[in-house]
Amino acid sequence: MLKNSSSLSFLKSRFRVSSQLLTIKRNESERSSGRLKIYTKTGDKGVTSTFSGQRLPKDDSIFQALGSTDLLSSTLGHVREFCNDGVVPLPQQLKKIQCVLQDIGSHIATPPSKASLTKQERTTIDPKIVEELEKWIDELDNLLPPLKNFVLPSGGKTATLLHVARSFCREAERRVVPLYREGNLDQAVYKYVNRLSDYLFVAARYAAKQEGREEEIYIKDY
Repeated sequence: MLKNSSSLSFLKSRFRVSSQLLTIKRNESERSSGRLKIYTKTGDKGVTSTFSGQRLPKDDSIFQALGSTDLLSSTLGHVREFCNDGVVPLPQQLKKIQCVLQDIGSHIATPPSKASLTKQERTTIDPKIVEELEKWIDELDNLLPPLKNFVLPSGGKTATLLHVARSFCREAERRVVPLYREGNLDQAVYKYVNRLSDYLFVAARYAAKQEGREEEIYIKDY
């Protein structure tokens, strides 16, 4: 019985070593080919890693926030396709916003309470991004007639999709609030996401104007 037990332990040890060697060879092969696998299989049990190295459940508040900003960025990419005919000159601003959202995602994935100072410095957010967004809001708003009524999501395909993006932005804001409250989010990030929904509202109105489409207003007891 003891002999069988020893043999089993030996086989298990050989199996572990073989598995480790296969993993090393696979990683070396990927590096030599210059390509990394799209899938890693490390999240197959419902957990994944932050940039700081934490292994957390995929429904953790950090990943909820990351998912919402990713959804927003994807929607903005969709909006840009509608703008590319030149009638609504917003693609460059929207692309810059997508890049900022990518940086914000890195910041969210590096909570100060768990990350090293080096990693925190690599994901620092410049507060000037908020000022830039406010400048864009003012510039677009000055091109529009004064707002006198509640505006319904309307005004053509580009405008309505910008309203969809605005709604997703509000969702992203709700997702980052807990992180901000816990001290795991820079104030500039929260301000940016909060201001971004205002930008998207004004951008939607501007898109409707540029495309010659009428915005529909809210009517009580319609």
